[in-house]
Amino acid sequence: MLDGQTNQVVAPRILAIVNQKGGVGKTTTAVNLATAMAACKKKVLVIDLDPQGNASTGFGVPRKGRDADSYAVLIGEATIAEAAIETPVPGLEVVPASSDLSGAEIELVEMDHREFRLREAVVRHAATSPYDYILIDCPPSLGLLTLNALVAADAVLVPLQCEFYALEGLSQLVRTVERVRKALNPGLEIQGVVLTMYDRRNNLSDQVAADVREYFGDVVYRTMIPRNVRVSEAPSYGKPVIVYDMACSGSRAYISLAREVLTRESTLAANAFAA
Repeated sequence: MLDGQTNQVVAPRILAIVNQKGGVGKTTTAVNLATAMAACKKKVLVIDLDPQGNASTGFGVPRKGRDADSYAVLIGEATIAEAAIETPVPGLEVVPASSDLSGAEIELVEMDHREFRLREAVVRHAATSPYDYILIDCPPSLGLLTLNALVAADAVLVPLQCEFYALEGLSQLVRTVERVRKALNPGLEIQGVVLTMYDRRNNLSDQVAADVREYFGDVVYRTMIPRNVRVSEAPSYGKPVIVYDMACSGSRAYISLAREVLTRESTLAANAFAA
């Protein structure tokens, strides 16, 4: 994107949404955070890097409409510009995933610069990128697809469910991020942890939230995403919950999260400029 004050190309900020555990609200967060950021007048691209393709479905992209997808981008058969599809949300596009992506882990093993395939695609696109932010929805594993996302990303956003085993396995993710930072992507950081599936009626949710905040401190966002029926219903209609029911508690939470993420991003940018 072109900076109107300096006339310089400003690369989009890339956030990988990662948790190796399934069912933590990762894809729901990717879809609805992106939508809320677009509602805040940001140009946003979601790259669906999960073979299940749920983020694509959440934006209403039909299975038959995924000819150029994230798999094609990874293996070099398509550019991001060729694969990106407009969503019904103004200012928001998605690079969809198809079932072909399920074989990418095996194919990538034989490729040169296998950890850098997504990063190279993003760098090629950066000069003409219309986006302020790129969000990468990762699969629930720490394989080569997620590694590509971590190498391409500026920062990691971790959805963490307010349930008993919330912190189980998180230390592994933190170690993985640290190894990627040291070996492949020195600038990678954990941008934030968002607590999902919060149930104020359940004392366990409050205890888990307190434990996570004690462990991570200010890295944890103040906003918590509640358990909400409308959030669960929205994907079956091919819509983000903010489009499906903007007044529900889940929508309000994601709008609040987007504001908090963007505020944190502005602070990071200001600190980097000052340094």
